[in-house]
Amino acid sequence: MMSPAVAAPYTRAVVSAMRKLYVKGRFPGESSDAMLTVARYPEILADKSFDNTGLLLEAPFDPLRRQMNSVMLTVDLTKAVADEAIERNDSIVIAYHPIIFRGLKSLTLQDSQQQSLLRLAAEGISVYSPHTAVDCARGGLGDWLADVVTGTPTDVQVADGQPVAEEDGRTSPSKLSPTKSGSVNGGDSKRPIYMLQHHPSQLNLNQEALSLGDKKHKRYPIQRTKPDGYPGAGMGRIVRFYEPVPLPDIIDRIGLGLGNPRGFPIALPQGKQASDMMISSIGICAGSGGHLFSEMEKDGEEVDLLFTGELSHHEALAAIEKDKCVICLFHSNTERGFLHSVLKVQLEKKVKEEWERIRKEERSKDGRSEEFLESLDDEHVEVHVSEVDRDPYGIMISKEEV
Repeated sequence: MMSPAVAAPYTRAVVSAMRKLYVKGRFPGESSDAMLTVARYPEILADKSFDNTGLLLEAPFDPLRRQMNSVMLTVDLTKAVADEAIERNDSIVIAYHPIIFRGLKSLTLQDSQQQSLLRLAAEGISVYSPHTAVDCARGGLGDWLADVVTGTPTDVQVADGQPVAEEDGRTSPSKLSPTKSGSVNGGDSKRPIYMLQHHPSQLNLNQEALSLGDKKHKRYPIQRTKPDGYPGAGMGRIVRFYEPVPLPDIIDRIGLGLGNPRGFPIALPQGKQASDMMISSIGICAGSGGHLFSEMEKDGEEVDLLFTGELSHHEALAAIEKDKCVICLFHSNTERGFLHSVLKVQLEKKVKEEWERIRKEERSKDGRSEEFLESLDDEHVEVHVSEVDRDPYGIMISKEEV
């Protein structure tokens, strides 16, 4: 008689950690006594009208192919990322974008994405996707992008769910020394020149750059979530400064906060220069922002700047006709830095806690095989970000212009 299939225990610990990460703290715009204690990325926050979040591939435990106690974070689960996970012997891949969006009638090697899933399953590697649950969550991807444009630092304490800001939405000012690109906070130093290159996991993110700004602001979701019990959660963010900020300062923050690209697309109203524009409000959406920005306008929310990963030609034209500015970084470049700066730090602590809990729980059960119990002896826990994940687009710059 064959033993029933069971999930690899470490995979269970990682999935449980993703679902149990907690927010405990005070967020920008909150009063001093508004403390929050809720699950950070519950799947109930995801937009189920189109999204497909949760455990998408659950590989059963097999002692002959037991993987390392490691999890890989990636935006997209491409063939290259699957190769990387297999080579590293990871137990589970957390892919921000779901590799399965719609129902499948077959799983074959002819489809490149299905091929990756089949290869991972054969190696005993599971796949979990949080996607819009991370977008919507309080302190999630939307707030991280808002931190970038406002200059609110996201440090290790923030990533671990501690209070993130003073009640007026700002942190203590910090004096910046010159960066590698030659920019300093204030003064007449030369502004950095950006190049949007393929920086796979954005390991070179300059966290110090997030303190470029010291501007009071308030922020709130563009589209609030429907489930009760998650105050402040929702898709996208609107940032409103108490005092206008020059557009070049916003460009500095975005460039330095998201990996020092040497260039990225920006749309300005006809006849205007970046130096002419003062920004009082920003609409923010990770990935593709067209639909969400359209809903924002229908709700009567007007902003000076749209900040997103991608916007269609006609959507950008319509925006600048209304005297708005648009900054796009390409779809996944607005998402990838969050994995290294925030999610990795959060998971490293929570996975350890969940792994210890599951190890104790499983040892107390009867009928576990000797090989299964042996897998529980490994205390090692590792979380890392893919080194090959990247946006498909980059910008090619003539050597004569560099």
